[in-house]
Amino acid sequence: MQSTADTAPAATIAFRDVLSDDGTRLRAWTNDPDHRIEGPTVLLCNGLGTSAFAWPALLDPACGVRVVSWNHRGTGGSDRPARDEACGVDELVQDALSVMDHFGLDRVVVMGWSIGVNTMFQLAVDHPERVQGLFAVAGVPGDTFSSMLGPLRLPRPAARAVTVNLSRVVRLAGKAITPVTTRLPIGDRAIAVLSHSGFMFPVADPQLAAAAVKAFLATPIDWYFHMALTTSLHRRVSLSGVDVPCVLVAGRWDVLAGARHIATAAERLPDASYVELPGSHFVQMEHPDEVHRLLLDLLARVSDDQVA
Repeated sequence: MQSTADTAPAATIAFRDVLSDDGTRLRAWTNDPDHRIEGPTVLLCNGLGTSAFAWPALLDPACGVRVVSWNHRGTGGSDRPARDEACGVDELVQDALSVMDHFGLDRVVVMGWSIGVNTMFQLAVDHPERVQGLFAVAGVPGDTFSSMLGPLRLPRPAARAVTVNLSRVVRLAGKAITPVTTRLPIGDRAIAVLSHSGFMFPVADPQLAAAAVKAFLATPIDWYFHMALTTSLHRRVSLSGVDVPCVLVAGRWDVLAGARHIATAAERLPDASYVELPGSHFVQMEHPDEVHRLLLDLLARVSDDQVA
C-alpha cells in the first residue's frame, strides 16, 4: 500500500507498509516517491517517535539525496509490536534492515539522529556489510541516557539516574498527560516560545517545525516513554570494528546528547570527524544548510573511496 502525504510544505513524502522480521507492520517513507532525485540514497534512523518534518533540508526537492526511513513502532502509523518489550535498539536494527530490504538497498550510508545514532552504530557493528558510512547527528553510540544533561556536566551515572527516573515518572503519568498534549495548539506562536526556551533554539523553517512537533505529540506519552526506557537499556557500542568514514555532529548546548560525549565517541573511531554547531538537540532544524553540507561532503567522500 502506498499513499502520499500532502502536509509537507516543500516536498512530497510517500509512505509504504513494510513488515519487519517479527511481523510488526512499519510505516516506511521516502522523500523521492517518483524517483526524480539525482543523487545517492541514505537510510535515516530517525529520532525516537519523530517524523520526516524534523529534516527540512531533506524535504527540499533539490536536496540531492534520496532518503529512506520509517516511523517507529507504535508511532506515525506503524503498529505496536505483539510484545510491548519488543521496541528496543535490537528491534530498531531489525526494522532498519527490513526497510533496506524492502527498498532494495544492499549497502548504503546510514544517518541517525538522537536514539537513531544508537541504532545506526549497532547496525554497523552487527551488519558491517550493509553500511558504507555513518552520519550521526546529536546522538551517541549507546548509553544515551548517561550523556543527557550534558551542559550541566554531571557524572555519567548521575545523569543516567536522573533521566531514567524522570522518564519513569512521566511514563506513569502518561495516560493523564496524553489528552492534553494531543490537543495542544501548535503554530508559529508555540514554535516561537519553544525555540527560545533553551531546549530548542530558533529554527530555519517554523512551519516544518510545527509539523514536526504536531507529529511527535500524536504519540501517546506513556508509549513514548516506554520506548525511551526500553532503548535506555542499550549500552555503549564497541567501536573497534567500525572502520567506515564517520561524521559526528553535535549541538553545543544539547541537553539530550551532550556534545562532549559525542566528541569522545568521535575520538574512539579510526576514521571520524567531529563538528560542533551552536545549537541544541534539534541542530538539523536550526542549522539545516550546515548539517546538509556535512552530509553531502561525507557522501562525496564515500563515493570517491568506492571509485578509488
